[in-house]
Amino acid sequence: MVRIKFPKNVLEPVKNFLHIKEKELEERRDSFDKQDPFSDDDRLTNNASPDADASEQFGHATTEALKREVERKLIQVRKALTSMKMGKYGTCEKCGKMIDTDRLMVMPEATVCANCEKKKEK
Repeated sequence: MVRIKFPKNVLEPVKNFLHIKEKELEERRDSFDKQDPFSDDDRLTNNASPDADASEQFGHATTEALKREVERKLIQVRKALTSMKMGKYGTCEKCGKMIDTDRLMVMPEATVCANCEKKKEK
């Protein structure tokens, strides 16, 4: 199989975009830590009101779910940046085929082709 490598002048703006996205995701993840009711130093562990505890539980569950999603996206961005360093950007990590450039334009952090993504979702 012939491996196609993107020219540096094409990859540089994508790389810059991914670094900016990485920083934004890290900041977003850190903001969720601050929003989590469980991280509040003044949080009462022995709440007299059951609805206050339920509200904290819900707030914690929500921020944890959002944080996990941000972490997942951060991993994808870092994987794409690593594939650039290795000279494999744009190649599907599952099947080894070229990822469609339209897919990369919409989602530059993609590390698998659309076909492999569909298989993963099934």
